[in-house]
Amino acid sequence: MSCSFRSSARCFACTTLVLSVAAFSTHAQSLPSQPIASNSDPVADKLVDDLIQRMTLDEKLGQISQNAYKEPDTVSHDDRVKNEQVGSFLFLKDPKEMDRLQHLAVEQTRLHIPLVFGFDVIHGYRTIYPVPIAMAASWDPAVPEKAQRMAAREAASVGIRWAFGPMVDIARDPRWGRMMEGAGEDPFLGSAMAAAQIRGFQGAKPGDPQGMIPADAIMACVKHFAGYGAALGGRDYSESNISDEQLWNVYLPPFRAAIEAGSASLMSAYMDLNGVPASGNHWLLHDVLRDDWHFQGMVVSDWHSIESQTRHGFSKDDADAAVRSLNAGVDMEMTSTVYRDTLAQSLKDGAVPMATLDQAVRNILHAKYRLGLFQHPYTAPELAAVPLVNPEQRAAARAAGARTAVLLRNEGSVLPLKKTGTIALIGPLANSKTSIMGSWSLAGNPADSVTVLEGLKNKLGASATINYTVGVEIERVQPSIFDDQFHEPKPTITTQAGKDAEFAKAIDLIQHSDVAVLALGELENMSGEAASRASLSLPGKQEELLEAAVATGKPLVLLLLNARPLDITWANEHVPSILEAWYPGTEGGNAIADVLFGDAVPGGKLPFSWPRNVGQIPVNYAQNETQDPDSVDRRYWDQTSKPLFPFGYGLSYTTFTFGQPTLSAATITTTGSLDATFAVTNSGQTDGDEVVQLYTHQRYGSASRPRRELKGFERIHLKAGETRSVTLHLPASSLGFWSPQTHHWSVEPSTFDLWVGDNSNATLHTTFTVTP
Repeated sequence: MSCSFRSSARCFACTTLVLSVAAFSTHAQSLPSQPIASNSDPVADKLVDDLIQRMTLDEKLGQISQNAYKEPDTVSHDDRVKNEQVGSFLFLKDPKEMDRLQHLAVEQTRLHIPLVFGFDVIHGYRTIYPVPIAMAASWDPAVPEKAQRMAAREAASVGIRWAFGPMVDIARDPRWGRMMEGAGEDPFLGSAMAAAQIRGFQGAKPGDPQGMIPADAIMACVKHFAGYGAALGGRDYSESNISDEQLWNVYLPPFRAAIEAGSASLMSAYMDLNGVPASGNHWLLHDVLRDDWHFQGMVVSDWHSIESQTRHGFSKDDADAAVRSLNAGVDMEMTSTVYRDTLAQSLKDGAVPMATLDQAVRNILHAKYRLGLFQHPYTAPELAAVPLVNPEQRAAARAAGARTAVLLRNEGSVLPLKKTGTIALIGPLANSKTSIMGSWSLAGNPADSVTVLEGLKNKLGASATINYTVGVEIERVQPSIFDDQFHEPKPTITTQAGKDAEFAKAIDLIQHSDVAVLALGELENMSGEAASRASLSLPGKQEELLEAAVATGKPLVLLLLNARPLDITWANEHVPSILEAWYPGTEGGNAIADVLFGDAVPGGKLPFSWPRNVGQIPVNYAQNETQDPDSVDRRYWDQTSKPLFPFGYGLSYTTFTFGQPTLSAATITTTGSLDATFAVTNSGQTDGDEVVQLYTHQRYGSASRPRRELKGFERIHLKAGETRSVTLHLPASSLGFWSPQTHHWSVEPSTFDLWVGDNSNATLHTTFTVTP
């Protein structure tokens, strides 16, 4: 394959990529001989080819254009649709208006091509589920699959058929606000969660991930391709400078997993990747995505990311930006209009071949066909008749909220709480209907939400007394891009005397209660897009409130609502019980109450390494060994190098013990596999869940490898006193990596270490050998 992007700082067009990234133990040993997402339906091919032959240039440019419904336009939406100058609308959620516009497109146009309506369905539509980082903390792919399946049903019922998710960017810098949308720091866990969400959104049937998308499902759009999670300094939209080794081995695998799971579309990223804007990066979007991975779905730009290439200093002007993006492989332009405004002249000048434009249109029409829009363009009446936020949705959201909680500390078994006595509930997040949902809840209604206070009241009724107050207020000083999303009045204490009195009231309530629960963390607009932070401290005076509460000597639970690790080093030394609840969604208050009072037992695990403070970043577990491994925890002279909590960490209301692993083979070939079998015992008095984890390390080869890498996991439920034999399958293909020496992906003969346990510091160890 010849290289067609010589201006790139690096060219990988001649390398072979064989990624071993899929949920659990399903790994691709080599590239499939057939395209991953084949447009091979002969009926679709004939329909699409016939339409392209009949389309005018303006109609083709319309298909590759997506309008933001509320953005100003020189032409009315109706005229755009009737003249076939738009292929998709974004951010429209009125079902009647979507239906009206679809009737215009199908019944009052020359070609009768249906529209596709897209929306940011990130962790729920009207019913909000836990944020994606929380769903990753479940370590159970069934959780995000079910959540996105339920979200898809709601969205499809109003006419939305395209979600801009999942976000699969690996994030190892928690200052980056969009960490909340992904699965954390690990490519293996991230790949499992990516594939699960694709299955959920698209309603894929077992064994047929590339098939038609049912009427009650929506098209997924895996994003942001690629490397956005490595934004410099964790600053949103900043450039990403990623080594070849890290790009192939860490940042690309979840994208490949999503494509293998059948994702029908993909979104290009905003930022520069190693000096080349991702939305005009021919190597990334063509050589890797189309040639190496054989992706045949549609690619859409991120918001205005095509025209922004000029601001990057990459393209000369809008016309140049449009040429670069279309030639690179971006099929549809999101919200900006440089495709529609400039490509006609560029085609005339020969800067873009007509065949390239036709292929972009072909990809879009095939996606619409796969959605069934040509056959059934309107929302099915039986779907529209199902009310939003119905009991089934609420039950699923509540179960997900409980399943994602992570118990970080529980000294003296403060948790679970008793359902009697007097409980002080304190904090600025304890009764917030917006913060319980989290960011990217664009179609959510705060009125639907159950707050922590409401959840406790629902749980306890008259059996206990709840003393609630805010204690301190917090706010984001810099406006958020989502500040107009919700209109819930925030508790505001206007005078310093009032603030002092409220603080004192909170401490007094704690002193006169049997136990206190402090609901602290970040407001919903403090995480998400354009929500990066330079500090990981608890915002406002929450730390002061926490320390004053501890000083009362009362039993205390720190309940965290957030989507990134915060600096809770002091709390970990002084607060007996800490529960990470994330932003758990519409039913969050009820889910939290279930966990706090033991009706659900926490079983989640951290999907990232939790730093002690911002100075440790990055502190991810999968780092290479050094020449002095014995000092790995002493790299700073002023504090330990260890994270506060390791990757994969999480406690329970019960305890578990592991037995020594036994391998089915001591030696395997590079095309073989083995099974690791070990016993797990619930050694406590309470039924509960444990996540068994398998890590490996390659001792020698063509390149240094991380000291540990996750290669298998399973969440299991054990009754009190129960012992179970667990087997994790390990194919040799999962041990492969892209070598900076050989510039290709392979499984190398070597000796490997293997550990099993309940986090990345697992100690039960054995070895095996891989031979040619």
